[in-house]
Amino acid sequence: MKISNATLNQLPEGISAPAYDRSALTPGIVHIGCGNFHRAHMAVYLDDLFALGDHDWAILGAGVREGDERMRKILEQQDYLSSVIELAPEGGSTRVVGAMTGFVPVAAGNKDLIAAMSDSRIRIVSLTVTEGGYYIDPKTGTFSPDHPDIRHDAANPAAPDTAFGAIIAALKARRAGGLEPFTVMCCDNVPHNGHVTRDAVVGLAKLSDPELADWIAANVAFPNSMVDRITPATGPRELKMALDLGIEDKAPVTCETFRQWVIEDNFPAGRPALEKVGVTFTDAVDAYETMKIRILNGGHAIIAYPGGLRDIHYVHEAMEDPQIRAFLSKVEDDEILPIVPPVPNTDLGDYKQLILDRCSNPEVADTVRRLCLDGSNRQPKFIIPSIRDVVAKGGDATGLILLSALWCRYCFGTSENGSQIEPNDPNWEKLTIVAAKAKDDPAAWLEMREIYGDLGGNPAVASRFAELLRAVWAEGSQPVIQRYLDGTL
Repeated sequence: MKISNATLNQLPEGISAPAYDRSALTPGIVHIGCGNFHRAHMAVYLDDLFALGDHDWAILGAGVREGDERMRKILEQQDYLSSVIELAPEGGSTRVVGAMTGFVPVAAGNKDLIAAMSDSRIRIVSLTVTEGGYYIDPKTGTFSPDHPDIRHDAANPAAPDTAFGAIIAALKARRAGGLEPFTVMCCDNVPHNGHVTRDAVVGLAKLSDPELADWIAANVAFPNSMVDRITPATGPRELKMALDLGIEDKAPVTCETFRQWVIEDNFPAGRPALEKVGVTFTDAVDAYETMKIRILNGGHAIIAYPGGLRDIHYVHEAMEDPQIRAFLSKVEDDEILPIVPPVPNTDLGDYKQLILDRCSNPEVADTVRRLCLDGSNRQPKFIIPSIRDVVAKGGDATGLILLSALWCRYCFGTSENGSQIEPNDPNWEKLTIVAAKAKDDPAAWLEMREIYGDLGGNPAVASRFAELLRAVWAEGSQPVIQRYLDGTL
């Protein structure tokens, strides 16, 4: 059965429909980037809230890329409904989520998106545009004005290509019309994501209209947030899963049952009462964020590259490998947990165990390749800061440095079984060249300052990295990891 408004009361048994009248919803949020994570996370929370009677914050989908237009066309054909299949070993559940009521047409210049965000009913503009979508200069950790996309928008502020350019144009229109500015809420897995988004918006505005940039800096809120839910990409398996349940959805979402959302309560234009459906509003977002990024996202990398080098396909299969599981646990216990600051009402040991359990879920079928994706953006956020902090405290970062060596070996482009690793990073061509050079000259890898910053210049780190990379090439990853586990490395 194709999901649509007309079939919501005819869904197969066991699949729940929105517990509210969708015709009563009015848009309050424009969300840019309506991929799987957004539809498994923010849309689900709002779906729960709407069931309690608050119908004033429906989502208007949006995007700025070709893929966003493809998603718009799919969702339009099914009345902007999405099936969300929650998976767990003990049995999951399936629901049809109806929190989105429309999707702005995607076209060059973003005229329709700017108009949608200029509407007085819109009080929040939220984004899920991936970790690499914020134009951060890896060397400085701050907004880079030199990217071609940014230069284009600076020269064409009325017809921008980026989400940030469109946000600036809409804020300018609202100011001219005497309307209150909307709040800009980042939902991406980026450290200090509110500050990063503010830097991108204000930094871009300064290039074409410094006075407007100052007004945005003084009047627009950019709350920090932490988001979490494992949500694999949709492929043939997921499409078949929906069909086997008796529904036709061209873009079904599968995910784990766990979800978490922690937000700084900074919404001058108002916000939905998400605390009623499990969202945590707190001034301590940084603490939750650091915990998640270091323990979960860092942990993903620790699983990913040994698994990728062994041609392991699924994450749960990597977790079934006793050595990889032990490697993850030891690096977490010895090197990561000791540098994670306390988190309100949270035991870090319990959180680490939760991560082990989540990554072991065979039903989710998350892939090792997805966890290996985009290391050039993820390593500087999830691994290298931990190395830096351990070293600064005089600790032993051998496991984390070994992980960085395994990433280098992965970027050589072949597994240890000789299989070709298909490009898996926006900078793959450069990474493979540098990884080949590093096989004989390990220092070449650490010289990528856009990734390692000044850490590669630390003699102790450089020496240890060189030793470990050479050992991985000479012995293979498994004997080297075993020596780390045995304490003889």
